[in-house]
Amino acid sequence: MRAELKALIKMGSLSISEVLEKSDSNEIISRTKVLAVLESMPKIGKVKARRIMKEIGIAESRRLRGLGDQQRAALVSEFS
Repeated sequence: MRAELKALIKMGSLSISEVLEKSDSNEIISRTKVLAVLESMPKIGKVKARRIMKEIGIAESRRLRGLGDQQRAALVSEFS
């Protein structure tokens, strides 16, 4: 499931807002690390993903289910 999720993100079929919506109802997606999701996004590498997370104030070990409302909103606005 995680591999499929990352592949869909990489192809651009899923946006960050769609991933966050799915994480509310899917336990496997909710346990995926934010860093892994960001690194799967097109044109976002390891360094840029970590920089974005640091700017927003998200720990590298944070999982999708652990994000607060402001962090979710900041991620969505960063990639929209």
